[in-house]
Amino acid sequence: MCRSIKTLRPPFTEEVGPDDMRAAALQYVRKVVGMRTPAPHNAAAFDAAVDAVTEATEALLRDVVVRGRQASTARTPSTTP
Repeated sequence: MCRSIKTLRPPFTEEVGPDDMRAAALQYVRKVVGMRTPAPHNAAAFDAAVDAVTEATEALLRDVVVRGRQASTARTPSTTP
């Protein structure tokens, strides 16, 4: 399930929108809680968690500083373990 979450910052991804951040948050919450869709009595807690993770993701991507890399340089896979 979590393998489908893509990296949301350059140089891995050029553009990231709110939908991308919410999709990643949704996948994370699904993985943590162990369910794809919450029961009706858990829906409010599930949705609140997705909202909180989305907000945290937005703040992180806004504030993170990547040093030593240019945004236009693509990352090459490492051949060392």
